[in-house]
Amino acid sequence: MLRQIAILGPGLLGASIMQAARARGQAARLTAWSRSERTRAQCVGHPWCDAVVEDPRECVRGADLVVACVPVDRIGPLLELVAGDLAADAVVTDVGSTKAGVCAAAERVLPAGRFVGSHPMAGSEKSGPAHASPELFAGRVCFVTPTAGSAAAAVARVEQFWQALGMRVAKETPETHDRIVARVSHLPHAVAAALCALLATQPTAWGAFAGQGLRDTTRVAGGDPGLWRAIFQENRTAVLAALADYQQVLEQLRMALAAEDFGAVTALLAQGQRWRNRWEGENPAPRTGAGGA
Repeated sequence: MLRQIAILGPGLLGASIMQAARARGQAARLTAWSRSERTRAQCVGHPWCDAVVEDPRECVRGADLVVACVPVDRIGPLLELVAGDLAADAVVTDVGSTKAGVCAAAERVLPAGRFVGSHPMAGSEKSGPAHASPELFAGRVCFVTPTAGSAAAAVARVEQFWQALGMRVAKETPETHDRIVARVSHLPHAVAAALCALLATQPTAWGAFAGQGLRDTTRVAGGDPGLWRAIFQENRTAVLAALADYQQVLEQLRMALAAEDFGAVTALLAQGQRWRNRWEGENPAPRTGAGGA
């Protein structure tokens, strides 16, 4: 058990970490900071939050583990603010959906070896502590992205923490992580958002005729636009490459339809079906929570 875990940003992920850590006995003390007065108020009085404060520097004092749960473009400045108040043995991680830029920014402002990037592949299109769950992470994958400058003890602490919350740890470089999630997380969000943006230009009444397929396909488009803008900005190069490849596949389908080449259409649909069936068999749906960001 750690003495104290400090959560900077107790939204959906941050509050879920606190609930899971308390339920699984991972910390004697859990502290939280949010710049939002409303979010702070939502944390007060719960058994999973021992203290919620207005100053992030106060939140991290005495913590063994600090977890930054703010949008990726705010992680670097926030860690720079609290760097001078970290305990001598504190380890810092985050939950950001991009890693190369976050890790570089964190290592510039924190003591050497103390930061280890993380990305738990768990979440929801919902936001805020009201939607948090202590089982959000159970059975899911968490990326841990050490760099050449990461201390071995810090990496071990971060890996053990996520495993204690029920996650399977996948260790990758920050750059490899960003290429992977551009395809399996960021591209699906971009596709869903673009589809909804297209439907927004059609007659509103058409939505009443849609079935479960549209609901399933577009669920993630309900995510916070500001949060996803920051993700796309931070992972711009990898997302552009993923979009270009996806456009090629769409063009193949369009050209096959235009040429009335229904054999090619069938082949593409079958390829997609095979991948989906194999993936679903190897990766059954989690017991709780929604798809990861």
